[in-house]
Amino acid sequence: MSIHAALHHVTEYDYDRMVELGPQVVRLRPAPHCRSHILSYSLKIEPEGHFVNWQQDPYANYQARLVFPEKTKKFKVTVDLVTEMAVYNPFDFFLEPDAENYPFTYNSELKKELRPYLGRMRNAALNKYFKTIDRSEMRTIDFLVKLNQQVQQDINYLIRMEPGVQTPDETLDLRSGSCRDSAWLMVNLLRLCGLAARFVSGYLIQLKPDVKALDGPSGTEVDFTDLHAWCEVYLPGAGWIGLDPTSGLFAGEGHIPVACTPEPSGAAPIEGGVDKCEVDFKHTMEVTRIYESPRVTKPYTEDQWQAIVDLGHKVDQKLQDGDVRLTMGGEPTFVSVNGRDEREWNVDALGPTKRGYATELVERLRKQYGDGGFLHFGQGKWYPGEQLPRWALSIYWRADGHPVWKNPKLFADERDPIMYTNKDAEKFVHTLSKNLGLADKFIEPAYEDVFYYLWRESKLPVNVDPLKSNLDDEMERTRLKRVFTQKLDSVIGYVLPIEANQGQNYFDTNWKTGPWFYRDDRLYLLPGDSPMGYRLPLESLPWTNKADYPYMIEQDPFAPRPPLTVSAPVIAQHQSLSKNSANGSGKTIWSQSQEVRYPNRQESAAWITRTALCVETRDPMRANGPDAENKHGGKNGALYVFMPPLARLEDYLNLLEAVEATAEELQFQIVIEGYPPPRDPRLKVLQVTPDPGVIEVNIHPAHNWNELVEHTEFLYQAAFESRLSAEKFMTDGRHTGTGGGNHFVMGGATPIDSPFLRKPELLASLILYWHNHPSLSYLFSGMFIGPTSQAPRVDEARNDQLYELEIALKEIHENRKKYGASMPPWLVDRTLRNILIDVTGNTHRSEFCIDKMYSPDSQTGRLGLLELRAFEMPPHAHMSIVQQLLIRALIARFWDESYQAPATRWGTELHDRCLLPTFIKMDFDDVIEEMQRHGYDFRPEWFAPHLEFRFPLIGQVQTMGTEITLRNGLEPWHVMGEESAAGGTARYVDSSIERIEIRVTGLNQSRYTVTCNGQALPLQPTGTAGEYVAGVRYKAWNPPSSLHPSIGVHAPLTFDVIDTWMKKSVGGCQYHVAHPGGRNYDTFPVNAYEAESRRLSRFFRMGHTPGIVEGVQANIGLAASREFPFTLDMRR
Repeated sequence: MSIHAALHHVTEYDYDRMVELGPQVVRLRPAPHCRSHILSYSLKIEPEGHFVNWQQDPYANYQARLVFPEKTKKFKVTVDLVTEMAVYNPFDFFLEPDAENYPFTYNSELKKELRPYLGRMRNAALNKYFKTIDRSEMRTIDFLVKLNQQVQQDINYLIRMEPGVQTPDETLDLRSGSCRDSAWLMVNLLRLCGLAARFVSGYLIQLKPDVKALDGPSGTEVDFTDLHAWCEVYLPGAGWIGLDPTSGLFAGEGHIPVACTPEPSGAAPIEGGVDKCEVDFKHTMEVTRIYESPRVTKPYTEDQWQAIVDLGHKVDQKLQDGDVRLTMGGEPTFVSVNGRDEREWNVDALGPTKRGYATELVERLRKQYGDGGFLHFGQGKWYPGEQLPRWALSIYWRADGHPVWKNPKLFADERDPIMYTNKDAEKFVHTLSKNLGLADKFIEPAYEDVFYYLWRESKLPVNVDPLKSNLDDEMERTRLKRVFTQKLDSVIGYVLPIEANQGQNYFDTNWKTGPWFYRDDRLYLLPGDSPMGYRLPLESLPWTNKADYPYMIEQDPFAPRPPLTVSAPVIAQHQSLSKNSANGSGKTIWSQSQEVRYPNRQESAAWITRTALCVETRDPMRANGPDAENKHGGKNGALYVFMPPLARLEDYLNLLEAVEATAEELQFQIVIEGYPPPRDPRLKVLQVTPDPGVIEVNIHPAHNWNELVEHTEFLYQAAFESRLSAEKFMTDGRHTGTGGGNHFVMGGATPIDSPFLRKPELLASLILYWHNHPSLSYLFSGMFIGPTSQAPRVDEARNDQLYELEIALKEIHENRKKYGASMPPWLVDRTLRNILIDVTGNTHRSEFCIDKMYSPDSQTGRLGLLELRAFEMPPHAHMSIVQQLLIRALIARFWDESYQAPATRWGTELHDRCLLPTFIKMDFDDVIEEMQRHGYDFRPEWFAPHLEFRFPLIGQVQTMGTEITLRNGLEPWHVMGEESAAGGTARYVDSSIERIEIRVTGLNQSRYTVTCNGQALPLQPTGTAGEYVAGVRYKAWNPPSSLHPSIGVHAPLTFDVIDTWMKKSVGGCQYHVAHPGGRNYDTFPVNAYEAESRRLSRFFRMGHTPGIVEGVQANIGLAASREFPFTLDMRR
């Protein structure tokens, strides 16, 4: 992600007459200890008739001493330098144990060497200010940060053109000064604190950031450079550390020192004598970006992005001309920018803050897309081993734009301090019953099961308090504490039995209610932690035979739907209801309740209402798990309305209208939960759910290119403003995406419009094309790949499956010829269902997932949808849009002409050269060339950010005309065998093996070879003369559960270019798998800057093996592995 910045500096003196110049000293060359990588440097002096002598002053700073033998009217100094603006962490240093905390003292030897930097200046103002500094014992780093910020806040920065440096007293009296004045003040304060400090002059380069800060300053608005001054302090163990009191920050990659001296006078950029004269002084500095590597924070230029948008419109026109009717949605995932180390943002699906972030994001999405819609907090997935079912925050709104909820202020925000009570719940349910025209005598209060909890308490050990934390089961402990704290006879909520008799239109639903009979005197809920609507004792209701049971019959997703009518105003409905009720004649909008009828023994009670609406108040924190409830619960009481299951959308919206009218009448803020509306194309839905380590957004489908671009850009921006990010990093700084994926879901507006059901050979073409081009699987993938991953390729470790796939694809084409346009949709599902699976037979865990295309399980399985699951979440919206553009173009291409070609037998190549970035790029270039040949003008540079994101550059080194480039490659992660774990068994994933690619150019393979830790690399030619590539598999860390636990970590990796004629290493580099200084990071990187600094700190352009090297053959004579000819496995 580095940027090469060219700095241009000009200092010019124009004299009014010919003058004689004395010896001039120029200090404008980067100092030897400069941490920024200086790629080139040039110093030009005018007049040209001069002599120059490069030397180093007593403090090792470079300085040019100039002698001018002739008089001149002009003296001009021009500096050009190019620096690599690669981020480094200014806090990446170690301290000696006795210097960890301030105050500390230098030992006698060190104090003697640092004597020039310890000289103290004392005067009144300086002494007074010195007394305000907090010098109590604290960590040394904290002390320096605090002092640096104190000076920055107390001294106002100004541009001062007068020569020289103010004394510390002058700066303190004025409370202002230039950068050199603040730096000199800071030097003297540090010395008074007993620390060695020196004055630093140099260049400051500030580049405009790609992303503006969400809060706090974003930095410069334009690229900027100038001469600058700061200071450095000497810390035992770390050396000289830069502090910039002008900004209050530590010196970073933009600080390029040129002179570091005890006194400011020795750091002047230009110093020398001249005859007395009048002089015009000119000073110019500018910085230009001359190279920008592809980076995820700004993947495209304006021209590139415009070309992408134009191609998107062209593809859209092709799809429209072909009547493809394609819609594209997806499941992007995000992580919090705060608390990256917390379990909820790494492994857990639920956590204390995740629902709050999701609520913030949902509200932003509702304002943008679901205005007039309603929020629904439902129950999501529930996997074995998880304590609680996951929640699902949904926004529903009508596709025709008419509102279904008029007052969004009635939605409660669970994060706000709200304290509703059971009295409020009772009032709400009785008012709702009245508004529905139903008798309130059937409303039942619900209680926790007294007998169960008394029995559970009786089983506890005698010395255990159920209210204390000494029960093994955390969930049971929290539940018992909650139940006994609120008392067993407390009302949990209220149940209104309700059922819909179908009407014809939006508002002619007839509602009925009735009594519930059960053996107990009270309605006791099933024990648990879910909303009470999921814990109703339905099995205790009177028995009915199967023929009479009111099963919920889902509407056929292929059945046509009439348009929804526009709702009448709520006030008008209530007026009509009141009028009819007063006359006592006819049916109202809401049907009256049936009379009470008791079933006889063994009589089928078909008339009993078996669904119910529930209203309860509870702590919102309960949905986040027992740990969050114990730590943060008990502060709020939100009012929840549990919606019953309904088969028709019209009935659901009818009941929702009554719920809103009730909330409006009572001015209650409520949370709607329970069963969601039945899936219906007339109602759009956008959903936010938790997944392990991430928040997942099920974005509603886009019908055209403009919608797709707008949806993606807005979602990324809304997530950013909600403090959510698409960036996640490993501890060593490698970018991983979010880890939750970015699955693309494609289909039609309705199942009958699905292009994959209307033209099944389109699906067959995509599957076969993906198979023949592994770059499509791996360029956009996440870190977790391989046969046991969550989105394996068909042929990963399963060659027999490929054989069956060929037969299936052949059958699709044959059946298409046989049936024509009327090919049964179930035939597509049956042909591919048992092939597009993972190794366990899971139809959902597949690269091409069709379990929602035409599955016979339910209506949600017959939606005509295809899900591509192998895509990882790209960190920038435009990168995601380009991926989707490629998919749309492939669909447009294969809609016109299906893809038919032999399926490639990749074999072990798939996990050999196909995981190396060089060959992935070569294969992807073939895809781009094919698309161009079919009229889709894709450009390879559009996918350079994706390549850099998935295969980041580690480093480069040149030696003897040979250049070595190291990049991260991909490595399959394998699921281990079952192991005993708390509550059952667990299967861990072995991520300890990593792979890097070594690309060598300019290699004479008859003389040289490249080794890694003494083992020769099996370098293979790429087809370009002198270019060779190999991969290295190595163990990066040693977890307790891994494939080969007895094999240690391979650290560091030392790469040597071996001259086999001279038997000597002529150069090389080192890649440290862990921090070279032994730092064990406790936290993940907070942002991309820290991540990049961690990556760069582990690569050294030096460190080749010294001495004579025996027994290494030239590369041309090396024998490669038959199974993995491109890979050196360090474990063998």
